Amino acid sequence: MADASPARQNLERKLATILSADVAGYSRLMAEDEEQTLRTFHAHKEIFESLVAMHKGRVFNTAGDAILAEFGSVVEAVRCATEVQAALQTRNNQFPPDRQVNFRIGINLGDVIVQGQDLLGDGVNVAARLQTAAMPGGICISGSVYDQIRNKLSLSFSPLGEKIFKNIPQPVRTFSITEAEGHAPLPSPKSGRGSAVWWVVAAVLLAAGGYWSYSRSERITVERPRVRAEASKPGLAQSEARPALEQPATQPPLRSTIPRMEPKLKNLPEHVSPAADKDSGTPGPLAAKKAEQPVEVAASQNAQLQSTVPAKSVMGGVDGVYAGRVCFGATAAQQAHCFRSEATLANGKLAGQWSQREGWIMYLAGEVSPSGEVQIHMHNENNGVSKGRIEMTGKLHDGRLEAAGAFLNGRTAKVEWRRRPASR
Repeated sequence: MADASPARQNLERKLATILSADVAGYSRLMAEDEEQTLRTFHAHKEIFESLVAMHKGRVFNTAGDAILAEFGSVVEAVRCATEVQAALQTRNNQFPPDRQVNFRIGINLGDVIVQGQDLLGDGVNVAARLQTAAMPGGICISGSVYDQIRNKLSLSFSPLGEKIFKNIPQPVRTFSITEAEGHAPLPSPKSGRGSAVWWVVAAVLLAAGGYWSYSRSERITVERPRVRAEASKPGLAQSEARPALEQPATQPPLRSTIPRMEPKLKNLPEHVSPAADKDSGTPGPLAAKKAEQPVEVAASQNAQLQSTVPAKSVMGGVDGVYAGRVCFGATAAQQAHCFRSEATLANGKLAGQWSQREGWIMYLAGEVSPSGEVQIHMHNENNGVSKGRIEMTGKLHDGRLEAAGAFLNGRTAKVEWRRRPASR
């Protein structure tokens, strides 16, 4: 039977976006210089609260160095967090690194209990735990927040996996925001998931290769004694005793898959058929005539036979290195610019990478269909942090690879490459 107590009936609940923030290393800062730390903290707090109000939020609790704010919009909460970190970083740059007052921010979308002006419940607690996973000056968000904003804001994320937090019963999908358009990159914990996946894949491949090698060795060991025993029996032909494992691999004759092309020979009687000449036990007129042909004629026949082999797919003749320009369009904050780059196409797979400024590396991966349709994904990485994703589509034709697309923020991008001639 449901609990219908008056206390439970009077509880008000609602869905809210909770932003939780505190100062990293606050106790150390206070121990070293209380007065300066308090002056800096109060100045930072004023900026923090003004940006919360600007994004239609409400600070509902403060305690010591902690700030809790409520937002009706997930998008506005995340925008507020990125602007807070950008504004406070500008102020922190005036101080030595060991005297900077850096906030860590966690954001969660969840159900909360309303108690006067305060909010309580797991929705608030998860936001507070996410804040502890953030780097000083960084932002961590829950999966519920990520699902709401990933296609609405121009941000880059680093997935941290499902994290287990103290006193939170269920693991929390956690993401770190690594970059917001128009602002400097944000500090982020390293994910490490990519390298773990590669180690698992490598282990599986090694195990599979080892098993195949072992099973093949065992099969050969078992088969060979039996083959020798059968070969020693009287009346058994050697070729019949040898299993397929030891017989040399042979390919079906070319003429089994290619229409037979017999060159027309001069002075050959019309009643002599190639088949009759082939089936006779002694050299016939056709065999004798073939033997008299010069080497050039045989080479010509071979070329004719090869010309009848079905042409490979369009992919067979386009593999190689493609080089040219990658161009980004202009935005309100950035100018249009182009740079040189290249990628390698092999068996329909396109791959390339090149260095950017400040240790960032641009990675490219794509596919080219047999009909020449091109799909390309590009993004920047630095120490496991990913940003600036671009999706492009295009066409490969006549040695030219052209594709166009856009960043999540709408900034245009295009590729104009030509196939590089093979070196001789």
